[in-house]
Amino acid sequence: MAQQTHQTEQQQTFVAGTAPGAVPLVGHAWQMMRRPLQFMSSLSRHGDLVKIRLGPTEAHVPTHPALLRHVLTSDEEYDKGGIFYDRARDIAGNGLVTCPYADHRRQRRLMQSAFTRPQLKRYASAMHAEIESSTERWSEGLVVDAFPEMYGMALRTVGRTLYSTPVSKELADSVERAFDAVLKGLFRQMFLPAAVRKMPGPGNRRYRANLDYLHRTTQTLIDDYRRDGADHDDLLSALLDSRDEDGGRLGDREIHDQVITVMAAGTETVAATLTWIFYLLSKYPRIERELYAEIDEVLAGRAPEFDDIARLRLTDRIITETLRLYPPAWLFTRLTSTELDVAGVRLPAQSTVVFSPAAVALDAPSFPKERQFDPDRWLPDRVTPQARQSFMAFGTGARKCIGDLYARTEATLALATILSKWRVTCEPGVDVRPVPLATVYQPRRLRLRLTSRTPGAR
Repeated sequence: MAQQTHQTEQQQTFVAGTAPGAVPLVGHAWQMMRRPLQFMSSLSRHGDLVKIRLGPTEAHVPTHPALLRHVLTSDEEYDKGGIFYDRARDIAGNGLVTCPYADHRRQRRLMQSAFTRPQLKRYASAMHAEIESSTERWSEGLVVDAFPEMYGMALRTVGRTLYSTPVSKELADSVERAFDAVLKGLFRQMFLPAAVRKMPGPGNRRYRANLDYLHRTTQTLIDDYRRDGADHDDLLSALLDSRDEDGGRLGDREIHDQVITVMAAGTETVAATLTWIFYLLSKYPRIERELYAEIDEVLAGRAPEFDDIARLRLTDRIITETLRLYPPAWLFTRLTSTELDVAGVRLPAQSTVVFSPAAVALDAPSFPKERQFDPDRWLPDRVTPQARQSFMAFGTGARKCIGDLYARTEATLALATILSKWRVTCEPGVDVRPVPLATVYQPRRLRLRLTSRTPGAR
């Protein structure tokens, strides 16, 4: 229940509170694993800054959009760290997403040149080629398991944008299995005490073995790429060639960490977003019809190109609204770098603060009829500054996701490519409960039936 209030520099009063239902040892972990988005979005009922328990760790969750925005834009005071990033660094090392404040500015400058609009236009060709290749393997009446199918396509797509050439299905499948084991193990490792993580149990051994495989495979791909010596126009080439204003460049270990970061960040999140879009379209047939019509009108029977994206306006709004309702990356942690007074609560240095887009995604003042899937709420004449301020699926501030446009480009091209040729319908038996202990929010069971279509057939 609410305990204290505090005024910020903007003279806005925030209320602090505590989430009920914590149990010994695991805290709120059970609630978070069973219904993570529902739990996070419910916290605003208890205050603007809500204390929860992540296993043995006490944490505070900003649930008011203005307070969360303050946390995310004060990256020196709220540094990357805490139990999420402790484990994420097992995977991505000291990459752009996981590095602390002291390293971020340099890495961001060096990485920025790889994600400019001209570079994205080059990547778009590779993206479409891989998406087209994936969909060519489909056949009339085929039923696919949505998330694994979208994940495999996204992983191969990221691989092609990184390395120019297609990644073999065998290699992609083995990397997919390893990523799946590691990312599922990440949350399990996050909630376990350090002593338990060090025990040689089967879960810990499996986690470490798959983690070692990912790092070995990534380094082999980078080494082979460098030995090839050919001129490339891809993401890895842009990373290798990047320089800051002083002529500095990414070191070998940094290249390794950035490649894994891109692979991890650009696969599961895109796959989950596409999966939830197909589910939502099945619930809103009018919006589905309008989407097919837009794709047919813009593409007129040809393959999508980067320049088409600006004209696929409904497609873009559908992606944004899906990210609001089902943010795939739903939990991150920060550590206070010094003692801070937040909403009247004195947080000592190294206190854990949780960033969750879901905590503000259903903010009623920002989003009228907040639980309704309404892509048109993002129309230029309808979207409000308050809504823009509350949409944080990609974060905000200096540490906003550098790959947000990359992910949107990939998702848009995937939707346009798929729906220009296929009618996608959900099979009976949908189970939208989240997969337990998954790092990215995804449904347990969503199978899609694919039926071929021609432009104009809706």
